[in-house]
Amino acid sequence: MTQIPQQLKYTDDHEWVRAEADGSIVMGVTDHAQHQLGELVYVELPDAGRTVARGDAMAVVESTKAASDVYAPLAGVVVQGNPALASQPELVNTDPYGEGWLLRLRPADAADLAALLDSAAYTKADQRCQAYTKLLAAED
Repeated sequence: MTQIPQQLKYTDDHEWVRAEADGSIVMGVTDHAQHQLGELVYVELPDAGRTVARGDAMAVVESTKAASDVYAPLAGVVVQGNPALASQPELVNTDPYGEGWLLRLRPADAADLAALLDSAAYTKADQRCQAYTKLLAAED
């Protein structure tokens, strides 16, 4: 079963966001996303100082199955990428909400965080996504 921590915010693209005390956010991919991707072998993160708009492709996660873009959940400036992922991309699989975080971002407008999904709304979206995935698999 997919883990969905209640204290986080989420996107429809299966990214999670955690607000930090200093006004920045930490983000990563959800448990659902890492399960869909499979074993990660490479993570490409943006450089610190890069400005992103909400929805911009800003990182790439590559697994034994495929490469996938990771999208900016909010507009802002990248503060730092997770340096541990350069040598241990599998942290995204083993601890997606902890040591497997992707990057820290300084939002252009902190109020935009409220527009993201809470855990209850993400749970519903995740259940619909899983049901759709099962339906597609049954058709094969």
